[in-house]
Amino acid sequence: METRIAEIAEQINKEYEGRDVHLICILKGSLFFTCELAKRLTVPVTIDFIQVSSYGSGTVSSGNIKIKKELDESIEGRDVIVIEDIIDSGNTLSKLVPYLQAMKPASLKICTLLDKPDRREADVKVDYNGFEIPDKFVIGYGLDYDQRYRNLPYIGVIEFVD
Repeated sequence: METRIAEIAEQINKEYEGRDVHLICILKGSLFFTCELAKRLTVPVTIDFIQVSSYGSGTVSSGNIKIKKELDESIEGRDVIVIEDIIDSGNTLSKLVPYLQAMKPASLKICTLLDKPDRREADVKVDYNGFEIPDKFVIGYGLDYDQRYRNLPYIGVIEFVD
């Protein structure tokens, strides 16, 4: 995982050479990934946070998003990279991206640690992708089940027993 994060950082460093990058960390799940990625960026970086909910305490996205924490800073005219922990249905980002684009950033790209293309319901353009994974419910490294297991230093699959 560390190697792949370093590769993504290297790609961003090359693409944004001579420019500042504004990272938007989607709370709470992407916090770990955002920190690890930011540590490897050599271009000037600022970070802000937005909290969006689409799961509640379940394991399947509701398809609706609720913004629970707004950005603290304007993104108008800035080069923005939205950092996501995992993209499955794509519904959250398909609603969040137009919301952020309305704030008139100079550019807006998406970076995710994990991608579940088999679950995709909405078309989402991912610019930086860590790993494609199968349709399993994963936890750890910021990913949770009912707010638990985020602190695991690895990503694992959770299986439910009836």
